[in-house]
Amino acid sequence: MDALFKALNDPARRALLDSLRQSDGQTLTDLEAQFDMSRFGVMKHLKVLEDAQLVTPVRRGRFKHHYLNPLPLQEVLGRWIDPFLKPQAQALARLKADLERTSSMTERKPDYMMSTYIKCSQEALWNALRSAPDVANYDFLGQSAEREGDTIIYRAPDGTVTLHARELEAVPMTRLVTTFEPKWEPDAKVSRVVYLIEPQGDFCRLTVEHHGLAHDPAGGTADGWERTIAGLKTWLETGVPTTFGGDHLWEEHEA
Repeated sequence: MDALFKALNDPARRALLDSLRQSDGQTLTDLEAQFDMSRFGVMKHLKVLEDAQLVTPVRRGRFKHHYLNPLPLQEVLGRWIDPFLKPQAQALARLKADLERTSSMTERKPDYMMSTYIKCSQEALWNALRSAPDVANYDFLGQSAEREGDTIIYRAPDGTVTLHARELEAVPMTRLVTTFEPKWEPDAKVSRVVYLIEPQGDFCRLTVEHHGLAHDPAGGTADGWERTIAGLKTWLETGVPTTFGGDHLWEEHEA
């Protein structure tokens, strides 16, 4: 054990081990070419590593090749490292299981969910959900939107930024997950929206799930979703931009 720690206590010897780990079976000439030290210096360090059984020399003809032997290090890990790490590893495993269980429960119990059938193709529905310019054709408040990278930024008719929706997951034509980041009030909590698309013949079934909904003034989120999805359905099926109640709601807000 003392020989092992002595061998590892020198940066040049650790560098030799790193080189053998990357390319095992090197000769003295191969190793000498990589380091700023004499041939005798490399030989001296290799001898220390051999005494610690970290390097095993094998002669083939005129050349001696050097191979990394990890067994002594494994014995140190088993004796000194694993007993200390095992409790922490077990705790981390329990934490991981708890987080996955909590995440699974969240997925099963959204704070809000609605589902509807829209007569359109998967591609048309998918593009409508992800295209910032299309938002103005169905948003219940008649808002416009622009994309900056992976985020769609919503603006009220007067230009005020109202919402950020950043893409977290996008499975083409099937599943879209975004953040829901209210900007109409400071420090409003961020939640998450999941859109699920299922083809049903000439129709697509669209399911909207809202998770972690912590900012719902006057319980208006459900009404907003129903109006927006109704506008989306009408626009995709008729080609006529439709906002259900947008102007009326802005008048109430401004009053």
